[in-house]
Amino acid sequence: MSTTSALSLTKISDALGSVNQGSTVSEVAERLLAHFTSGEIAPGTRLPAERQLASSLGVGRSAVREALAALEILGIVVVRPGSGTYLRDGISELLPRTLSWGMMLGAPRTRELVELRSGLEVQAVQLAASKIDDHTLARLAEHLDTMERNVGDFKVFIEADAAFHRDIAEASGNQVLHELLQSVRSLLRIWVDRALTDEAHATAAAKEHTKIYEALRAHDVKAVTVTMQAHMDTASRRLLTEFSASQ
Repeated sequence: MSTTSALSLTKISDALGSVNQGSTVSEVAERLLAHFTSGEIAPGTRLPAERQLASSLGVGRSAVREALAALEILGIVVVRPGSGTYLRDGISELLPRTLSWGMMLGAPRTRELVELRSGLEVQAVQLAASKIDDHTLARLAEHLDTMERNVGDFKVFIEADAAFHRDIAEASGNQVLHELLQSVRSLLRIWVDRALTDEAHATAAAKEHTKIYEALRAHDVKAVTVTMQAHMDTASRRLLTEFSASQ
């Protein structure tokens, strides 16, 4: 590493300052996010190693690792295997500003995000009910098959679940709604990944998705509303239970 690079990494670490002991991952992510989007670091800059960031913030490496993973999902940083973690080029102006409003920070905002997601998912499926085509229905059937075959493989199940909802949002024909849902899902992704830890819950979720699919195939707006709302109610309870347990 060059002397200039070493000085840059040290400067980043020194500027962070420590957070309180026992801070949640969201608090660590908030501190990192605020510094990474402050304009003081040029896009493309390689960030200090996890150990160095953890030492600067006064927290464990696991908290830094999870915070960076969340920021990677949100498109703030990019991890290059064998090279390090870098501040992503061309960060959207909207996302950092949205995050700075506190949408990912603390229990009240997280609960509000969960409520928002539920409403948006219902609206998306209502719009999709009258517009969805056979090609999209076939994709949804594939996602369902993947979920049903992987109730014990939570990573695969969650990815198929997410794809199912993305395709519905796209089928809504409302690009703003689609993109807004994507942003909300990204903000909640770290908790969604943790919320599913039981095969019984995965099996139940797969059945809920099947009911949504059947209502969409029938182009039944009333049925898709009821089935999606029921699914979001149970999914939201699981997510908030996991979130509360982590605080």
